[in-house]
Amino acid sequence: MNHFVIDLEQVWKEYPAKQDRPGIKEFTVNFYKSIWKKGDHVSSHFYALKNLTLKIKKGECVGIIGQNGAGKSTLLSIILGTVLPSKGKVKILGQVTPLLELGAGFHQDLTGRENIILNGILLGMSKLEILLKMDTIIHFSELEEFIDLPVRTYSSGMYLRLAFSVAIYTDPKILIIDEVLSVGDERFQKKSKETILKLIKGGITTVFVSHSLKDIEEICNRALWLHHGEVVADGEPEMVTEKYKKEMNKTG
Repeated sequence: MNHFVIDLEQVWKEYPAKQDRPGIKEFTVNFYKSIWKKGDHVSSHFYALKNLTLKIKKGECVGIIGQNGAGKSTLLSIILGTVLPSKGKVKILGQVTPLLELGAGFHQDLTGRENIILNGILLGMSKLEILLKMDTIIHFSELEEFIDLPVRTYSSGMYLRLAFSVAIYTDPKILIIDEVLSVGDERFQKKSKETILKLIKGGITTVFVSHSLKDIEEICNRALWLHHGEVVADGEPEMVTEKYKKEMNKTG
């Protein structure tokens, strides 16, 4: 029997359409239109996801591809539980660890060490668990000589390296990754990718969003192509990315 740890069934997500505030001319025209053409309505909403069904088994690594506006971020937000669907069912079994906006919970005036504790707690760890992993996290980040300085003194690369190091040591069950394998220099990126692969091989269920088709092919065992909130292709990564490249070549 298949054990789905992520189970989305016929999910729709509706958002209000963004509209600029009208000037007096547009207001007057729209006012008279509303009087004389009551049957003609301009849509005031759009669907970021449309009737999406996605089932991910324990231990799968699913890569999500698609152009900007395809619905990738909305899908991740629904899996994380930070956004609720307008329609449909969502079932998630296990704690979800996001590798999205790295360092979003960092406090600029606290030291790197203090932020490890703060961020670790935000990601679901106890203070004791964090303290036991503290040296490992610091060593992985390669920030030993800066760890007791306020993070406002860090470069953006240092900041992201520390955040990444905390996130991967939270003992994740379901890992959500969005374009974070470009953290740090080339050597640190290589180390980060190897660490992610080790977690995946260890049985971590992973959803990985990236514009890098090469990373999708190297890391994932399944790929999903989203376009305007709908699934265009779902299957073996090389097959899905090849279809995607062909379509992009046509439209590009």
